[in-house]
Amino acid sequence: MTLTLLITVGVPLFIVFAIIYSDKFREPTDLVIKTFFAGVIICFPAAELNYLLIPSYEYSYRAGFTEETLKFLVLYFYIRPKSAFNEPMDAIVYGVIVSLGFATFENISYVYSGNFEVDSFSLAIMRAVSAIPMHATCGIIMGYFFGLYAFTHSKQFLIKSIIFPIGIHATYNFLTGYDFFFLYFLVAVMVYARGLHTEFAELQLKKVREDETKVI
Repeated sequence: MTLTLLITVGVPLFIVFAIIYSDKFREPTDLVIKTFFAGVIICFPAAELNYLLIPSYEYSYRAGFTEETLKFLVLYFYIRPKSAFNEPMDAIVYGVIVSLGFATFENISYVYSGNFEVDSFSLAIMRAVSAIPMHATCGIIMGYFFGLYAFTHSKQFLIKSIIFPIGIHATYNFLTGYDFFFLYFLVAVMVYARGLHTEFAELQLKKVREDETKVI
Protein backbone atom coordinates (compact mmCIF):
# COMPACT_ATOMS: atom_id res chain seq x y z
CA MET A 1 0.00 0.00 0.00
CA THR A 2 2.75 2.46 0.98
CA LEU A 3 4.88 1.59 -2.05
CA THR A 4 1.86 1.95 -4.35
CA LEU A 5 1.13 5.41 -2.96
CA LEU A 6 4.79 6.38 -3.23
CA ILE A 7 4.85 5.46 -6.92
CA THR A 8 1.44 7.02 -7.59
CA VAL A 9 2.33 10.39 -6.08
CA GLY A 10 6.12 10.25 -6.00
CA VAL A 11 6.78 9.88 -9.74
CA PRO A 12 4.86 13.01 -10.84
CA LEU A 13 6.29 14.99 -7.90
CA PHE A 14 9.81 13.87 -8.82
CA ILE A 15 9.31 15.21 -12.35
CA VAL A 16 7.91 18.46 -10.94
CA PHE A 17 11.01 18.98 -8.78
CA ALA A 18 13.27 18.01 -11.67
CA ILE A 19 11.72 20.65 -13.96
CA ILE A 20 11.82 23.27 -11.19
CA TYR A 21 15.53 22.69 -10.56
CA SER A 22 16.31 22.65 -14.28
CA ASP A 23 15.35 26.33 -14.26
CA LYS A 24 18.36 28.59 -13.74
CA PHE A 25 16.12 31.23 -12.17
CA ARG A 26 13.78 29.57 -9.64
CA GLU A 27 10.08 30.43 -9.65
CA PRO A 28 8.30 31.71 -6.51
CA THR A 29 7.32 28.80 -4.25
CA ASP A 30 3.82 30.10 -3.61
CA LEU A 31 3.07 30.38 -7.33
CA VAL A 32 4.50 26.92 -7.97
CA ILE A 33 2.21 25.43 -5.30
CA LYS A 34 -0.85 27.36 -6.52
CA THR A 35 -0.19 26.28 -10.11
CA PHE A 36 0.11 22.64 -9.05
CA PHE A 37 -3.24 22.83 -7.26
CA ALA A 38 -4.77 24.65 -10.23
CA GLY A 39 -3.91 21.48 -12.13
CA VAL A 40 -5.70 19.45 -9.46
CA ILE A 41 -8.78 21.68 -9.60
CA ILE A 42 -9.22 21.38 -13.37
CA CYS A 43 -9.54 17.61 -12.93
CA PHE A 44 -13.15 18.18 -11.86
CA PRO A 45 -14.43 20.01 -14.97
CA ALA A 46 -12.30 17.64 -17.06
CA ALA A 47 -14.05 14.65 -15.50
CA GLU A 48 -17.47 16.13 -16.26
CA LEU A 49 -16.55 16.99 -19.84
CA ASN A 50 -14.97 13.58 -20.44
CA TYR A 51 -18.10 11.92 -19.09
CA LEU A 52 -20.18 13.82 -21.64
CA LEU A 53 -17.81 13.44 -24.60
CA ILE A 54 -16.46 9.91 -24.08
CA PRO A 55 -19.31 7.37 -24.06
CA SER A 56 -16.93 4.41 -24.45
CA TYR A 57 -13.22 3.56 -24.56
CA GLU A 58 -12.85 3.94 -28.33
CA TYR A 59 -13.57 7.66 -27.88
CA SER A 60 -10.88 8.14 -25.21
CA TYR A 61 -8.81 10.22 -27.64
CA ARG A 62 -11.29 13.06 -26.99
CA ALA A 63 -9.75 13.48 -23.52
CA GLY A 64 -6.81 15.11 -25.28
CA PHE A 65 -9.06 18.01 -26.23
CA THR A 66 -10.74 18.54 -22.86
CA GLU A 67 -7.68 18.05 -20.62
CA GLU A 68 -5.08 19.95 -22.65
CA THR A 69 -7.48 22.83 -23.26
CA LEU A 70 -8.07 23.23 -19.53
CA LYS A 71 -4.31 23.19 -18.85
CA PHE A 72 -3.85 25.81 -21.56
CA LEU A 73 -6.48 28.04 -19.95
CA VAL A 74 -4.53 27.96 -16.68
CA LEU A 75 -1.39 29.10 -18.51
CA TYR A 76 -3.18 31.78 -20.49
CA PHE A 77 -5.42 33.32 -17.84
CA TYR A 78 -3.61 32.56 -14.59
CA ILE A 79 0.14 32.37 -15.34
CA ARG A 80 0.56 34.81 -18.23
CA PRO A 81 -0.42 37.95 -16.23
CA LYS A 82 1.93 37.13 -13.32
CA SER A 83 5.02 39.31 -12.88
CA ALA A 84 7.04 36.15 -12.16
CA PHE A 85 6.32 34.98 -15.70
CA ASN A 86 9.14 36.93 -17.32
CA GLU A 87 11.10 34.57 -19.58
CA PRO A 88 10.37 31.67 -21.99
CA MET A 89 11.58 28.89 -19.64
CA ASP A 90 8.92 29.93 -17.14
CA ALA A 91 6.24 28.73 -19.56
CA ILE A 92 7.77 25.25 -19.65
CA VAL A 93 8.10 25.15 -15.85
CA TYR A 94 4.49 26.17 -15.24
CA GLY A 95 3.24 24.07 -18.14
CA VAL A 96 4.74 20.96 -16.56
CA ILE A 97 3.57 21.88 -13.06
CA VAL A 98 -0.07 22.36 -14.06
CA SER A 99 0.07 19.19 -16.17
CA LEU A 100 1.44 17.13 -13.31
CA GLY A 101 -0.91 18.67 -10.76
CA PHE A 102 -3.63 17.32 -13.02
CA ALA A 103 -1.83 14.00 -13.55
CA THR A 104 -1.17 13.44 -9.84
CA PHE A 105 -4.83 13.72 -8.90
CA GLU A 106 -5.86 11.70 -11.95
CA ASN A 107 -3.29 9.07 -10.99
CA ILE A 108 -4.70 8.70 -7.49
CA SER A 109 -8.22 8.42 -8.93
CA TYR A 110 -7.21 5.70 -11.38
CA VAL A 111 -4.96 3.67 -9.11
CA TYR A 112 -7.39 3.53 -6.21
CA SER A 113 -10.66 3.32 -8.14
CA GLY A 114 -10.72 -0.48 -8.22
CA ASN A 115 -12.27 -0.35 -11.70
CA PHE A 116 -9.42 -2.08 -13.54
CA GLU A 117 -8.50 -5.71 -14.06
CA VAL A 118 -4.95 -5.24 -12.76
CA ASP A 119 -4.10 -4.57 -9.10
CA SER A 120 -3.34 -1.07 -7.82
CA PHE A 121 0.42 -1.61 -7.62
CA SER A 122 0.67 -2.81 -11.24
CA LEU A 123 -1.52 0.05 -12.42
CA ALA A 124 0.67 2.55 -10.55
CA ILE A 125 3.76 1.14 -12.28
CA MET A 126 2.09 1.18 -15.70
CA ARG A 127 1.01 4.80 -15.33
CA ALA A 128 4.41 5.83 -13.95
CA VAL A 129 6.08 4.82 -17.21
CA SER A 130 3.32 5.93 -19.58
CA ALA A 131 0.56 8.37 -18.60
CA ILE A 132 2.68 10.47 -16.23
CA PRO A 133 5.51 11.04 -18.74
CA MET A 134 2.89 11.78 -21.40
CA HIS A 135 1.34 14.55 -19.30
CA ALA A 136 4.79 15.97 -18.51
CA THR A 137 5.76 15.87 -22.19
CA CYS A 138 2.59 17.70 -23.20
CA GLY A 139 3.37 20.30 -20.52
CA ILE A 140 6.85 20.90 -21.94
CA ILE A 141 5.60 21.21 -25.51
CA MET A 142 2.70 23.45 -24.54
CA GLY A 143 5.05 25.57 -22.44
CA TYR A 144 7.66 25.85 -25.16
CA PHE A 145 5.28 27.26 -27.75
CA PHE A 146 3.43 29.35 -25.16
CA GLY A 147 6.76 30.84 -24.11
CA LEU A 148 7.53 31.72 -27.72
CA TYR A 149 4.11 33.31 -28.07
CA ALA A 150 4.40 35.30 -24.85
CA PHE A 151 7.73 36.86 -25.80
CA THR A 152 7.35 37.23 -29.57
CA HIS A 153 3.55 37.79 -29.71
CA SER A 154 3.29 35.54 -32.75
CA LYS A 155 -0.16 33.95 -32.94
CA GLN A 156 1.22 30.90 -34.77
CA PHE A 157 3.00 29.91 -31.54
CA LEU A 158 -0.17 30.41 -29.52
CA ILE A 159 -2.02 28.04 -31.86
CA LYS A 160 0.77 25.47 -31.70
CA SER A 161 0.82 25.66 -27.89
CA ILE A 162 -2.69 24.22 -27.77
CA ILE A 163 -2.91 22.16 -30.98
CA PHE A 164 0.31 20.16 -30.49
CA PRO A 165 -0.48 18.93 -26.94
CA ILE A 166 -4.06 18.08 -27.93
CA GLY A 167 -2.81 16.11 -30.92
CA ILE A 168 -0.15 14.28 -28.91
CA HIS A 169 -2.51 13.43 -26.05
CA ALA A 170 -5.27 12.30 -28.40
CA THR A 171 -2.87 10.16 -30.44
CA TYR A 172 -1.43 8.60 -27.29
CA ASN A 173 -4.90 7.68 -26.01
CA PHE A 174 -5.90 6.28 -29.39
CA LEU A 175 -2.77 4.13 -29.63
CA THR A 176 -3.29 2.58 -26.19
CA GLY A 177 -5.79 0.30 -27.91
CA TYR A 178 -3.05 -1.14 -30.15
CA ASP A 179 -0.64 -3.14 -27.99
CA PHE A 180 2.54 -1.20 -27.21
CA PHE A 181 2.52 1.23 -30.15
CA PHE A 182 1.65 4.04 -27.73
CA LEU A 183 4.99 3.54 -25.96
CA TYR A 184 6.97 3.96 -29.19
CA PHE A 185 5.01 7.12 -29.87
CA LEU A 186 5.59 8.34 -26.31
CA VAL A 187 9.35 7.84 -26.55
CA ALA A 188 9.43 9.82 -29.81
CA VAL A 189 7.56 12.81 -28.37
CA MET A 190 9.65 12.68 -25.18
CA VAL A 191 12.81 13.02 -27.27
CA TYR A 192 11.21 15.94 -29.11
CA ALA A 193 10.19 17.61 -25.84
CA ARG A 194 13.67 17.17 -24.39
CA GLY A 195 15.08 19.05 -27.37
CA LEU A 196 12.67 21.93 -26.79
CA HIS A 197 13.55 22.11 -23.10
CA THR A 198 17.26 22.06 -23.92
CA GLU A 199 16.80 24.97 -26.31
CA PHE A 200 15.32 27.18 -23.60
CA ALA A 201 17.87 25.97 -21.03
CA GLU A 202 20.71 27.00 -23.33
CA LEU A 203 19.05 30.38 -23.83
CA GLN A 204 19.07 30.82 -20.05
CA LEU A 205 22.80 30.09 -19.83
CA LYS A 206 23.48 33.23 -21.84
CA LYS A 207 21.63 35.38 -19.31
CA VAL A 208 22.83 37.01 -16.11
CA ARG A 209 19.39 38.19 -14.99
CA GLU A 210 16.07 36.44 -15.49
CA ASP A 211 14.37 39.43 -17.12
CA GLU A 212 17.31 40.09 -19.45
CA THR A 213 16.18 40.23 -23.06
CA LYS A 214 17.70 37.66 -25.41
CA VAL A 215 16.83 36.90 -29.00
CA ILE A 216 14.59 33.83 -29.21
